[in-house]
Amino acid sequence: MLSSTYFINGELRAHALGNRGPLRFGADGALAQDIVEAYDAAGFYIFTELIAAPELVDLVSDYQDMHARAPTSKTVAAARGKAVLGRETDGPGFHFAKPLSDPLGGTDAFNGRHAARMVELEPPANAPEEVLYFISGGLQLMDSFLRLSGHPKLLAVVEAVYGPDFAPFSDAIWIKEPDLGSSVAWHQDGTTHWDNPDWDRDIHGLNFMTQLHGSNSVNALWVVPGSHKAGKIDIKALVDGIGSDRLPDAVPMLSQPGDVAVCNRQLLHGSFPNTSSKKRVSLVFGAHRRSSVLDIKGWTHGLYDGARIHQRSRVIALAIDARRRRFPDETPYVYQPLAGQEDDNQWSPDTRESVLRNYNLNDLRI
Repeated sequence: MLSSTYFINGELRAHALGNRGPLRFGADGALAQDIVEAYDAAGFYIFTELIAAPELVDLVSDYQDMHARAPTSKTVAAARGKAVLGRETDGPGFHFAKPLSDPLGGTDAFNGRHAARMVELEPPANAPEEVLYFISGGLQLMDSFLRLSGHPKLLAVVEAVYGPDFAPFSDAIWIKEPDLGSSVAWHQDGTTHWDNPDWDRDIHGLNFMTQLHGSNSVNALWVVPGSHKAGKIDIKALVDGIGSDRLPDAVPMLSQPGDVAVCNRQLLHGSFPNTSSKKRVSLVFGAHRRSSVLDIKGWTHGLYDGARIHQRSRVIALAIDARRRRFPDETPYVYQPLAGQEDDNQWSPDTRESVLRNYNLNDLRI
């Protein structure tokens, strides 16, 4: 188990960064300059109390219902008294791991980006054989998650970083069950553009991470501030050189329920096995500059051509309209790449089938 000193020192470093607070925009509509500077320096920023109580209630309720209907293991499809999710679509994926293990470190998963294995702990005697730790395709499993991905302030943050011509990346639900949650080996998300002559610190995109229950230093995602500027890091050499998976400059992303972190995908990050009594559930979705994905060969077969980007981007427009219906007093975000196509992307039973069903098979992973 990690020493309490490592946790305490990490928390102190985290609080000293000055990269947390309410999401603010200036009178001109631009993202507050101090937020821009803090995000650029650290590679992440935590927007506190961004998700208001009614929306957070929706998210927690939808998550609990989805989790109750999820498969219980890789081989056992039975759910907890309700119809099992995932049978009617190809898109959603439910991923399981041995409790307190590292399912990704040292494997070829995600283009082999998790190069060094984390320390694995022995699970409690009464632990299940497997725990659910990762769900893909969640926007079609939780209507509230779809609406969250159309949040006007978060989309305005993307525009502040990339300009209005941006495209979606992917989404995920990461789960750290109390006393059982598996680790995620240190990695940088991007793998495609490290040798690109036009490489810069933003070329692999960004993620938003919404916390349903908050996070503490044991179950949190840990990051190395500023590492998004370093290019591709030899993670195995770094860990081997230290002789430990406890990177000395890393800090935990400490949060309360309803906080949302924005994180550069080139930031070095990972998480330790959750030996705390607190659950963490992070709803993650991301975005790219369009130029980062257009006609690029990413993690899937073939090029990400304009047609694929357009179809995947329709989910943003759908999310905006679904959100407008749930929160009619909120000013919707105007998504410029699909401006004028709002009638084709209204939230309805038809678009749930034609746009949202299996949408993540068109994810733009780089």
